[in-house]
Amino acid sequence: MREQSREKILAAALTEFAEKGYHEASISDITARAGVSRGLISYYFPGKQALVDELLDRYLDGVVEISEVTGSPDERLAAILDGVLLAAVRTIPVQRMALSLVVGPATHGLFAQVEARKEERIVKLEDRLREMFAARGAADPALEEVFFRSVLEGVIFKTAVYAGQYPMERVRSRLYELYGLPAPQNPLILPDPPPVGRMRAAPAG
Repeated sequence: MREQSREKILAAALTEFAEKGYHEASISDITARAGVSRGLISYYFPGKQALVDELLDRYLDGVVEISEVTGSPDERLAAILDGVLLAAVRTIPVQRMALSLVVGPATHGLFAQVEARKEERIVKLEDRLREMFAARGAADPALEEVFFRSVLEGVIFKTAVYAGQYPMERVRSRLYELYGLPAPQNPLILPDPPPVGRMRAAPAG
């Protein structure tokens, strides 16, 4: 029961942060959404920062976990691409929360603190990707790792902003082509993706 209550609080906090941003979301909002008492939230999390810390911890752990695949360099690259793209579609509130905290001047420090605590795991992620690109013959594996993550972060950003409008299946095929991988044989999400249209953000509300 305690674990269920804790998870309910975290789910409510994630939704509030994703919808309103860190500063606009209040503990009262989170309490109401979770359907728990304020005292229970305070028991598990002394404040909003503790909630953000826990959510970002999980976010970064998920990013690192996706890279922990085995196989040939090409098999690993394809698996990482698919893992990131699938996570981007399935966890849009998480991506929106993380993006808002990273780019917001008032909250960037919160992300930096979590990143610093995860330094060892993040370095392993970077090294794992660099080793993969070195095995694929990259002249500058470190640059390839930075470029790769930049491309994927751009995809995540667009998915978070445009959600169902984003042509993920077609972008996936283009990424496979970019990295010289065999074309994917099975769809990741949609068996018959719609043509690429003009994406526009939906109005709030």
